[in-house]
Amino acid sequence: MSSSAAMNTGASSSSADHNNRNSYAHDDDDADELDLFEITDGPDILRDDPLRDDLAEPLSFKRKQKQGFLSQPARLLNALTGGPRSAGSPSRLYDSPYTPSLTTEGLPSSSRLDPIPAGSKDGVPLDWYVEGPGRRVGYEDLTAIDWIFEYTKERQRLRVLHASAKGLLGYAHQFLDASQVWVVLVLTGLAVGALAAAIDVATDWLGDFKYGFCSTADGGAFYLSKTSCCIGYEEQAKCFGWRPWSTALGIGSAEGKWFIEYFFYLLLSVSFALFAAVLVKSYAIYAKHSGIPEIKTVLGGFIIRRFLGIWTLITKSLGLVLAVASGMWLGKEGPLVHVACCCANVFTKLFPNINNNEARKREVLSAAAASGISVAFGSPIGGVLFSLEQLSYYFPDKTMWQSFVCAMTAAVVLQAFDPYRSGKLVLYQVTYSSSWHGFELIPFMLLGILGGVYGGLFIKANMHVAQFKKSAAWLPGPVVQVIVVAFATALINYPNNYMRAQSSDLVSNLFSECSKLTDDQFGLCKTGAASAGTIVLLIFASVLGFFLAAVTFGLQIPAGIILPSMAIGALSGRAVGIIMEIWQHNHPAFIAFRACEPDIPCITPGTYAIIGAAAALAGVTRMTVSIVVIMFELTGALTYVLPIMVAVMISKWVGDAFSRRGIYESWIHFNEYPFLDNSEEMTIPDIPAAQIMTRIEDLVVLTATGHTVASLTAILDGHPYRGFPVVSDPRDAVLLGYISRAELAYNLHTATQPPRSLPPETEAFFAHQPLADPRSTLDLRPWMDQTPLTLPSRSRLHLAVSYFQKLGLRYVLFSDRGVLQGLLTKKDVWYVLNGAEETRRTSNPSGGLGGRDDGGQGGEGVTREDGEGEQEGLLRGEGMMEDLVSPGVDRGSIL
Repeated sequence: MSSSAAMNTGASSSSADHNNRNSYAHDDDDADELDLFEITDGPDILRDDPLRDDLAEPLSFKRKQKQGFLSQPARLLNALTGGPRSAGSPSRLYDSPYTPSLTTEGLPSSSRLDPIPAGSKDGVPLDWYVEGPGRRVGYEDLTAIDWIFEYTKERQRLRVLHASAKGLLGYAHQFLDASQVWVVLVLTGLAVGALAAAIDVATDWLGDFKYGFCSTADGGAFYLSKTSCCIGYEEQAKCFGWRPWSTALGIGSAEGKWFIEYFFYLLLSVSFALFAAVLVKSYAIYAKHSGIPEIKTVLGGFIIRRFLGIWTLITKSLGLVLAVASGMWLGKEGPLVHVACCCANVFTKLFPNINNNEARKREVLSAAAASGISVAFGSPIGGVLFSLEQLSYYFPDKTMWQSFVCAMTAAVVLQAFDPYRSGKLVLYQVTYSSSWHGFELIPFMLLGILGGVYGGLFIKANMHVAQFKKSAAWLPGPVVQVIVVAFATALINYPNNYMRAQSSDLVSNLFSECSKLTDDQFGLCKTGAASAGTIVLLIFASVLGFFLAAVTFGLQIPAGIILPSMAIGALSGRAVGIIMEIWQHNHPAFIAFRACEPDIPCITPGTYAIIGAAAALAGVTRMTVSIVVIMFELTGALTYVLPIMVAVMISKWVGDAFSRRGIYESWIHFNEYPFLDNSEEMTIPDIPAAQIMTRIEDLVVLTATGHTVASLTAILDGHPYRGFPVVSDPRDAVLLGYISRAELAYNLHTATQPPRSLPPETEAFFAHQPLADPRSTLDLRPWMDQTPLTLPSRSRLHLAVSYFQKLGLRYVLFSDRGVLQGLLTKKDVWYVLNGAEETRRTSNPSGGLGGRDDGGQGGEGVTREDGEGEQEGLLRGEGMMEDLVSPGVDRGSIL
């Protein structure tokens, strides 16, 4: 077979280094890391193998026999005492004459299996290795998980658990096992609610600290925010406990006050942003951005080590407080989803049954993500729908119920802490006393169009900025970029009263109703000629906010885009509302305004701000149902659900006219994460899968026999692919299975180490060898997937893509009458569906995507990339090819 395969299954540029290491150091503080070769002091790879459990009786799939009336008392006594059961009892439900006999001499002492009674068929002993999904040692960083294997492993575990359950203790064991998920979710809800309250309090204090501090003269305390310091005052301007910096320094002149407060605003804003950037760079690079694109990719079945670790959780929480307090155009709503998933990942480590199964872990993460939105908006139901609509790749009914419990728990905890001392879950939670009129549907639809235009233009602008930063080598480092943007933002924000305030305070006042607003800090409720200037300032602030948010989202600090989008939409919506209010006030006899009641305000500008915020958020994220529910839970006004639905619908239509991708999908595409969206809107070329698969002549395959430990090690050293198909022989090429690089490297390493210490010339094989001595040979069949999913090479690409989307596969093998024809990987499918073929043809190893050009494939001559090129595509730029060990390494575009 040819050894110039372009893409066996995505290799890593550092894979050869992994194979050359004798062992991986095990660090308890970095439990996310994978220990492939540490078998003496580290965890046992096979500790969760259900075949290791000592069963009182062998497993069977025999039909359960009916029991007579006289047998019932004895069965009840046995159930209570845990004694032996009859031949037809449930304990023998899984007994099998086909139970294999395992040879333990061929395995290392720490991985040896307990003996199990052998079976036979027609008097001939059965071979244990006839078929099966194979054993696994785990997943390397930046690889896809095997969903089918993970769920099969979980079913085997549950089968052993139920088969071995006897008496009340057995049922109690089952109950405790089933309750582990709920314990994780409740603990996650408690932690997320407490963290969100702490982030809210700290953010408010640091945000107000840019303007002054709370003195102890009026019974206050230094650690109080302006709102907490001035409780009891209807107008904060009359609060004597709050000391602006100009007053504290004794500045008397108006010009001096403005200058000194401007200076402190600039200084503290840049300082907060600098500290946030340094935290992220020094301790957890994965804490930058919102984290939602990476969460979508992880939930889709991709491994990113340390992305959900404890250091990421700590750095994200602290960095988020500093970044939001800096006054930059970013929000904490998206990053709170990342914080919630980090909390869930930390708590899953308490329960190995969940932590060691990647599929179950992703169900827990999907449920935990709902709690992040729940505490961000005070919207538990909206959080569940957000996880369903935006994040989750696989969302069964049980996950929806789990999401609801986690989101509710987090909201209850946040309500108990009451960080705003107002009894509300969020600062901008409002209610309206009046309804809307039919003629207002026209300006509502206009706001929907504006929201869609904003979303489409924002995504294009943000992606152009990201592309420019990646291609411009002369730009300074990420920390300097944060300082520059923070300084420019503070310089622009302060002169404009609407941009100077914190985004949450701004949105709260924009949403408010004038009749219920006791302290008009922004002059939004003025009437007459003054409203014309207010409209200009609102529109000017929204335009500047658009450009600042486009530059800010993507910097190396924790930053979300949800709240900035809401603020920009609310600014424009409030401006439209004031225009309508002035129009109705000056021309009450206009035909459209005849429905207004006399002496009662007809137009409520705050509702226009709500609808403008919903439309802008829908335009940038392309969400629909969850946004409507979130806005409804924010306002509590059922009558405004229909206008919000109309605006969101139009916004999504207009946004889709620009691009089908939302902001999170655009960043997934920009970072080249192998995420296959399972939506039906994806355009799939109507071509045979054979045109894009890697053909057998371009694959590195392994034959069933003829190998030694030394020859297999040489193959691993010479080819950095993630796995290898196994065939019978080079001439017939009958497909026998597929073995991943991690399993092959693990077995070669352990076989040459004590206690076996096999020499390099030891024979290794992938097929049954009846005369082979297990003590002096290496049988690799237990670690080979002997039942891989296969398709005929004539299959259409649509069918192959459906396999990857619906089943979450890592690879599909193509065979005709058992003869191997080719291989298709998840990354191959991603490239085809995202139109990246031209990039792969023209790129080079140093430039990123393509790696080496290993020749044409298929009818269209599509080039293939080797595994090294795939790794560079994920880790290119900003010195990201280093090993992911030091938390201070800048890993660039991986996020």
